[in-house]
Amino acid sequence: MLLAVCLFYNNIPAAEEGKMSAEERAKVIKLLNDSQKETLDALEKLSDEQLNFRESPGRWSVLEVAEHIMLSETLLFSRVEKALADKQNPEWEAKTKGKTEFLEKVLLNRQGKAQAPEMLVPSGKITRAELIAKFKESRARTLKFAQETELLLKAHTADHPFPIFGTLNAYNWLIYIPLHNMRHNLQIAEVRANTSFPKK
Repeated sequence: MLLAVCLFYNNIPAAEEGKMSAEERAKVIKLLNDSQKETLDALEKLSDEQLNFRESPGRWSVLEVAEHIMLSETLLFSRVEKALADKQNPEWEAKTKGKTEFLEKVLLNRQGKAQAPEMLVPSGKITRAELIAKFKESRARTLKFAQETELLLKAHTADHPFPIFGTLNAYNWLIYIPLHNMRHNLQIAEVRANTSFPKK
């Protein structure tokens, strides 16, 4: 009887292995909510002139940065889905050790610049209202997933196209969404801090 009880309790961690912890879930939900609020504050409170201001030719306006954020969310969430569609990676722990901390360090550091893939380059043709609606829709889907999923996110992986990131698990891809949002919220702040930014 004692042996059976011990075996039962020893198997509980294995059954949960790869799931988000309560702390990880709370963290990603908070980051999703906080980063969304910051982006929406800019989109909803700035004037049209402020939204379309460019620091220089070829630089993105606040509206274009927000469009990039929205487009990227759809792509990044598809990476979560891609990872989960594949079978579990038996080497996930070794392959993704420290990756969440690495993403936080790299994505929240505006010193390193990256060229956006063509599919994520803003068109500049979407209106404020359209952008807000699309952003809220995509974020609501991401947030619902983060709140409800019980899948073994960390046991499923998908490689990042940029070698510097290597293999990421589905949890890494999920938290990538608000971290990427926060990175570009910093870009929006840089645009707004420009001395030529319209006063209203």
